[in-house]
Amino acid sequence: MIDKPQGGRGGRLELSRLTKRHGKLLAVDSVDLQVASGEFVTLLGPSGSGKTTTLMMVAGFTTPSSGDIFLDGRSIASLAPERRNIGVVFQNYALFPHMTVAANVAFPLKMRRQSRADIATRVGDAMRLVRLEGLEQRLPRQLSGGQQQRVAIARALVFNPDLLLMDEPLGALDKSLRGQMQFELKRLHAELGVTIVYVTHDQEEALTMSDRVALMNKGVIEQLGTARELYEEPINRFVAEFIGESNLIDGRLLEDGGFASTGGTRFRVAGDTGLRSGESGWLAVRPEKFSFVPQAPDDPGIAGRISEQVYVGDFTRYRVVVEGGINLAIKVQNNRSAVRPGVGEEVRVFLNPGDARVLSNLNQGVSDEKA
Repeated sequence: MIDKPQGGRGGRLELSRLTKRHGKLLAVDSVDLQVASGEFVTLLGPSGSGKTTTLMMVAGFTTPSSGDIFLDGRSIASLAPERRNIGVVFQNYALFPHMTVAANVAFPLKMRRQSRADIATRVGDAMRLVRLEGLEQRLPRQLSGGQQQRVAIARALVFNPDLLLMDEPLGALDKSLRGQMQFELKRLHAELGVTIVYVTHDQEEALTMSDRVALMNKGVIEQLGTARELYEEPINRFVAEFIGESNLIDGRLLEDGGFASTGGTRFRVAGDTGLRSGESGWLAVRPEKFSFVPQAPDDPGIAGRISEQVYVGDFTRYRVVVEGGINLAIKVQNNRSAVRPGVGEEVRVFLNPGDARVLSNLNQGVSDEKA
């Protein structure tokens, strides 16, 4: 049978200064990462950020240039892939087209020279786990894309791996099926407690499925944290731009702790900004943090004019030109109490100071430093 790892948890993964060079190209640059037992961590980033290369080094399909990989405290960097006890699910599933579903799932067990009886039991358990009972004798071409992906997952789990690696496994599915499979993967993770490292360039997928997200860029991890931390507390401009949508306003910190844009628009901010008075930086504000309704009795707001209004179902999207010439993106939820002005109307824009994030020009991310 497919057993939960001891204690219902998977293996502990640690990457220590993991580096990969391709000639002069530094694909992965001294990455440090710790994944707790039973945790679901996603490597997120644009193409060329190093996320898949990192995953392939953990799997053993790519040799590191330097650094080390530990699984439950034991170095595995020099071990062959088949000796690491790691399951891998690829984007193209990599199923054997001439083998039945049952034979595909059984393949890792046959390679490990398991008995026929044990193989039959484990394959049956794996098929039930991914809800594909009754399809054992079909060939991969007789299955839908979602079913093929489930077979690949069953094959990766059938031998009780310490770690499950998934390289954009939902990329070939349509949007509706992709959403269904996200729920299935979360169910499997909760049921088995296996440690998962997942690679995707889809930020919504990463934020909804993961315990933590490692946002990669140019071979390094720009920020590691929960979905909320990356969205609400980006540490630099790259993170603020890549995760969701942000209004990014350049300016400087004022003596009174406020922030003035280069055009002179003043914003109230709260907390430790990391800047000294007079220092330049960026103000990052999510579109939904602005409103047309006063949030405090003493808040005069910022004068502006609606230049664009687009109805998008659950919210209305605005473009508002405010004093100082700044063009703000604002999202307003479509509910009965919402204030929804029309194009050309004069408005006042309000912002809770705690919803504004000040970013230093000195911490703009690897994309700028290595450009």
